Amino acid sequence: MLPAQPIQYSESRKVFLLTTRDSSYAFGVAADGAPRHLYWGAPLWRIDDLPAPAPRHDISSFDPRQMLENEEFPGWGGPRYYEPALKITRQDGNRDLVLHYVSHRIDGNNLEVALKDIRDDVEVTLHYRVYPDYGILRRSATIRNGLAQPFTIESAQSAAWYLPPGDGYQLTYLSGRWVAEQQINHEPIHEGEKVLESRKGHTSHNFNPWFAIDDGNASEEHGRVWFGALAWSGNWRITVEQTPYQQVRVTGGFNSFDFAYPLQPGESLETPAFYAGFTGGGFGAASRLLHCFEREQILPGGAQSRLRPVLYNSWEATTFHVDEAGQMALADKAARLGAELFVMDDGWFGARSNDHAGLGDWYVNPQKFPRGLKPLIDHVNGLGMDFGLWVEPEMVNPNSDLYRNHPDWVLHFPGRPESELRNQLVLNLARPDVKEYIFGVLDKLATDDHIRYFKWDMNRSFSEPGWPEAGPGNERKLWVDYVRNLYDIMDRLRARHPRLEIESCSGGGGRVDLGILQRVDEVWPSDNTEAFDRLRIQERFTEAYTPKIMSAWVTDVPNMNGRSTPLEFRFLTAMQGALGIGANLNKWTEQDFATATRLIALYKRIRPTVQTGDLYRLASPRTADTTVNEYVSPDAKQAVIFALRHSQQYNTAAPAIFPRGLDERAMYGVEALDGKLAEKQPQLSGAYLMHAGLNVLLRGDYDATAIILDRQ
Repeated sequence: MLPAQPIQYSESRKVFLLTTRDSSYAFGVAADGAPRHLYWGAPLWRIDDLPAPAPRHDISSFDPRQMLENEEFPGWGGPRYYEPALKITRQDGNRDLVLHYVSHRIDGNNLEVALKDIRDDVEVTLHYRVYPDYGILRRSATIRNGLAQPFTIESAQSAAWYLPPGDGYQLTYLSGRWVAEQQINHEPIHEGEKVLESRKGHTSHNFNPWFAIDDGNASEEHGRVWFGALAWSGNWRITVEQTPYQQVRVTGGFNSFDFAYPLQPGESLETPAFYAGFTGGGFGAASRLLHCFEREQILPGGAQSRLRPVLYNSWEATTFHVDEAGQMALADKAARLGAELFVMDDGWFGARSNDHAGLGDWYVNPQKFPRGLKPLIDHVNGLGMDFGLWVEPEMVNPNSDLYRNHPDWVLHFPGRPESELRNQLVLNLARPDVKEYIFGVLDKLATDDHIRYFKWDMNRSFSEPGWPEAGPGNERKLWVDYVRNLYDIMDRLRARHPRLEIESCSGGGGRVDLGILQRVDEVWPSDNTEAFDRLRIQERFTEAYTPKIMSAWVTDVPNMNGRSTPLEFRFLTAMQGALGIGANLNKWTEQDFATATRLIALYKRIRPTVQTGDLYRLASPRTADTTVNEYVSPDAKQAVIFALRHSQQYNTAAPAIFPRGLDERAMYGVEALDGKLAEKQPQLSGAYLMHAGLNVLLRGDYDATAIILDRQ
């Protein structure tokens, strides 16, 4: 039940209670003026149950009371030896900062709490937003310089989150590398700090800015789980700390590595949004809360955004060797399959015949497209498909007109080497002229050629992050200003071209976070499209992110690791997200076309359930020979179950499937792809389905099916 007031305040005890359908969060102002955390967990309805922050006392001179008081937003000052939320250096070198409550303002679902240093006009506003229907809180902070002199911010975090005192907590997080993104880690939290971060200038493949913490007893569908995700696409840091006093705290925001952000008098800096929630329903419930929140509150267009179309991408068919005739022929074949969006990948611009040249020169190659792109786009549109284009606007090849004309536009330290990765350098988007150039070329493409979709790629991380024109005192503002300008470009493009859609790609899953998701419609989880590998990548991607945005392709075999899987297995893997086809259709047989056409038609029938439904991960590829995922539509009228068996031994049957999320009293029509179901009744009750289960007839290696349950 939702609270009548999502934000309650007790004046007598100076206590705040923030409540959603699934959780409550409370803090109060102590007698000394410091805001202190009180509670985070299952929903509370009565603010009078919460005590005012109790005074604490020093244990010893080595264990001062400040180490026991869970300050809501601690500055680095006094005897505070943990991870601070804010650290600054004044012009005179003074670095002490102690923040106390000044005032607050409640406006509907928003709360602002003003803090100030005990002596100086160093001002901090804590921002809280409650999403009552979604079980999510958002926190961030604005730091303002009210002094007459500048000061430099050395660490700026978005929030500090505290779990109930105790031990035995377990941390879950995502790590990986190129073609092996989103690998799950689940480990005990011990005394000390665990740092998850990116220092690469983008979100990174190595760690993702999402975490979950359970009480040591949680499973997929049971147990207490606290979770959170940062909305930032640059250098970020999440610190999970257990103190010797049995307290676990999570602090996250800008990465303090190589960070220095000067504020002149009157200037301010806002930290990234840090979203978090709590559930008593295990990791699956945590995922479902995030998925619904992302679809309806984060993605452009929210709940009204269109379902992701079936996409065809020409990369594997043509690589850099694109031309008008070849792309038109592929478009004909893609339309025959039922594709709705045709994307021409790399190679269409500048002197681009390989990855050594052309990046930065965003004009159509006249040899490949002597008539420009319009005839191809008209042809694609005439086939009933939208047209999309691959771009990598943040990068430049040294062998390009842009670099020859503007060598100072790249990240660099004067007199030092410029490291090339994939034969390219990173343009400095923090520079206003570079930002305007990139916006200009993309705006021109979207205007002149009516591009519906940009596949926005970023194929290397930062190095030599110099910005000599900014001067020594301001050079490290690059880490923040680059990302802010990236966001500005995307926001302006979407404002000028309301039908434009953008896919975020960074050599696979190198830029996936809640910041970029506010500006893009789809993301590329991995360059690894091998179906069996993808089952693990996709499973853990959905811990944090909705399947609606998960671009999943069917490609040719043998793939990344030399493995070959049947076309139907590949389709049923990819149909669990935003379906795309990246195969070379010029080599497909008639049987391939028939299989693909049939499965694409099936996908369109179940697409609303897959993209907007609740996901239940019923069996994991990490622990079983059969992967089972179930999607239940928001109105619970349809459920779709994907069952994929990678191998079997000793002629054993696949394990029974026990669906979830059905109405026990309802009857469901039961339909299995290729008849791979032992139960032959055309209708079964929700009670029977969930408690007696279903038995799928999956034999041999890489056998798969989809089961559709339609409520009668």
